[in-house]
Amino acid sequence: MHSKVLLVLLLSVFVAVFCKTNQDTIDKNVVNSKVERKLDISSHLVKTVTTVTIENKGSTAVRSYLFALDPSLKDSLSFIGAVTKDDKEKLAVKSTSVSGESGKTFFRVELQPALDGGKTVAIEVEAVFSHVLQPYPSEITQAEKQLVVLEASLYFYSPYSTATQTTTVTTTNSNVESYTKTKPVSQSDTTINYGPYEDKAPFSEAPLRVHEENNSPFITVTTMDRVIEVSHWGNIAVEEHIDMKHTGAKLKGPFSRFDYQRQQDGYASVKSFRTILPASARDVYYRDEIGNISTSNMKELDESVDVELRPRFPLFGGWKTRYFLGYNVPSYEYLFFKGDQYALKMRFVDHIYDDMLVDQLQLKIILPEGAKNIELKVPFDVERKGDEIHYTYLDTLGRPVVVLNKVGLVEQHIQDFELHYTFPKYLLLQEPLLLVGAFYLLFLIVIIYVRLDFAITKDEAKESRMRVSSLVDEVQSIHDRRSALYQSYDDAINKFKSSKDLAAFQSSRKKIDADYKQLSQQIQNLQAQLKAEGSDAAEKVGELQRFDSQYKEQIGLAITSAEKLVSGKLGRQQYLDAESATTAKCEDIYKKMEALRANL
Repeated sequence: MHSKVLLVLLLSVFVAVFCKTNQDTIDKNVVNSKVERKLDISSHLVKTVTTVTIENKGSTAVRSYLFALDPSLKDSLSFIGAVTKDDKEKLAVKSTSVSGESGKTFFRVELQPALDGGKTVAIEVEAVFSHVLQPYPSEITQAEKQLVVLEASLYFYSPYSTATQTTTVTTTNSNVESYTKTKPVSQSDTTINYGPYEDKAPFSEAPLRVHEENNSPFITVTTMDRVIEVSHWGNIAVEEHIDMKHTGAKLKGPFSRFDYQRQQDGYASVKSFRTILPASARDVYYRDEIGNISTSNMKELDESVDVELRPRFPLFGGWKTRYFLGYNVPSYEYLFFKGDQYALKMRFVDHIYDDMLVDQLQLKIILPEGAKNIELKVPFDVERKGDEIHYTYLDTLGRPVVVLNKVGLVEQHIQDFELHYTFPKYLLLQEPLLLVGAFYLLFLIVIIYVRLDFAITKDEAKESRMRVSSLVDEVQSIHDRRSALYQSYDDAINKFKSSKDLAAFQSSRKKIDADYKQLSQQIQNLQAQLKAEGSDAAEKVGELQRFDSQYKEQIGLAITSAEKLVSGKLGRQQYLDAESATTAKCEDIYKKMEALRANL
């Protein structure tokens, strides 16, 4: 009994000593001789750059520096990194715990080289925080400006004493409602300067509150599924499923499309954003659950492919959207091999939009069937889930899938990962041989089938119903594409009113008219086929065509009014009255068309 008690005591002492060795301690000889903090709140992210001049007043070298997070911001950290101030050499930063300082968040910055006694060194610590700026008020109308509040600590929160420090807050513009006025403080245009403050004790705190106007795009990717499918036949396919939300002040009251089209600037909304893809990206597509979204532009540059994505509707506070973006890249640019050893090196995440924020990302890397000995290297901490199996064409045992999760991603996380694996080259013949065997079996079955007659009688009525169903589906699909041209007409008119470029407007209208005429002719041909089948749907399609002609007439009136407005033949108020009447008629006709389409 006594031996068991002694063993327990020895184990307790060992655990206590072991835990203590894995904790950092605060070196009292380290002093922050000068601190310059810069807080950038001009976007929906809070970006901080802290320049610290570290002084070692002891006699022994210091190998690391403890950086503590502001308690009011520690739960919102998305990224942290450090470099030397002079040569911008990257320093290792790791999360750590400090003995006797429970409840606080610390990071250990490894100094290279170690700081000798009596010496000083300057480092820069960059940190990005998300969901810190809170809308105040939390709800606004469509025409109101968006105001946000920052609440943080005015002083540099550090386990070391600070000799002198300053804090600079960069705002979106000069429209600042209020800010903390702890002297000395001054405001100039888009900056608020605090300090210098002298001789602050460790872990000193003081409230900092800034209430400012910020109409930046407060868009957040709430969830994102990124799939990278690797093929050894020369292609890598990338597809992203993105759920996006405007996390700014929620829209209060109704939304007026008319007012938004009249004045699109100045609203706290998101009309479009720019995604940057690799320079070798091709076959880019952008769609949602409804189908392809044609309101997007792509520009191929020397070092990237810029895609301007425009959702089907502008995003106001609290509004959401979901879309799919995909592209292909050649594998020789990202897949390297030596013998049976392969290495995939690609971006962990693409640049989705400026000042991007991804709350939760799941990355799936689908490797070729037969890949083994998988090893992953990432530049930051990620959560690796259990590998999965993915089945696709001509697979037998399935393809291994590496699943990675990461939360709170920002632009600093656009870095490359490396995935190493082995793949026997003879397995490349597996799919061609399976394909040859499948075609051989198919041809054999066809040969046997065409020589045998299993039919008793033909069901003409059933075949006719099937043909009618197929024709109706085709009519609905073409009508949807034709309906999308209505928005194209509206966009061309709005652009003409702003630019007053008649030649460009006529060129754009000519292209849209050609597409419209082609689609209308296709529906007319399908109507004739339905009529030949004796289907009642032919009359409904004819009525749909009549409603479309009425809508087209209203578009013509809108174009005429716009031309008169630009040429000065029509007054501003007369144009607005005419536009309001035309819009009301268009909405009424569109509702009738949609109801008729649903009943085909």
